[in-house]
Amino acid sequence: MPEPQPSPPHIRTAVAADAPAIAGLMGQLGYEANEALIVRKLAILVANACDSVLLAEVDGCVAGVISLHVMELFHAEGRIGRITSLVVDAGHRGRGVGEALVAAADRSFTGQGCVRAEVTSGDHRPAAHAFYAAQGYAPDERRFLKRYAGLSAQESG
Repeated sequence: MPEPQPSPPHIRTAVAADAPAIAGLMGQLGYEANEALIVRKLAILVANACDSVLLAEVDGCVAGVISLHVMELFHAEGRIGRITSLVVDAGHRGRGVGEALVAAADRSFTGQGCVRAEVTSGDHRPAAHAFYAAQGYAPDERRFLKRYAGLSAQESG
């Protein structure tokens, strides 16, 4: 008898009660985002219509999270959408959860007038690069980064 297939991911907006699950997901990628930080960030992001955090649930369990931000372009018409985090639980990878989250991001971005979207992924994550390419993202220009002193990594999120 074939093994039953899991339900397709259900995508919904994250709430403060999801902080433990989100913190666990972030930990899977090596980010030290504790529950208190997640609760604080969710409160900040929910107050801005241009920011959102979406969860994917499979059979009632949190299987992934994605954070989205929309910014107005200054030099051209339209807006740009930015994915600042995407994590799929190790036990759910390869099952369409990431694709469902990126598809939800695409719908959100286009619904808010975005003309393009971007995501940053570290050089040490080639599997993520292949995933993003399969979702229609292409490598683009080099990004330059400057860090400011004053806030610890934990405080700055």
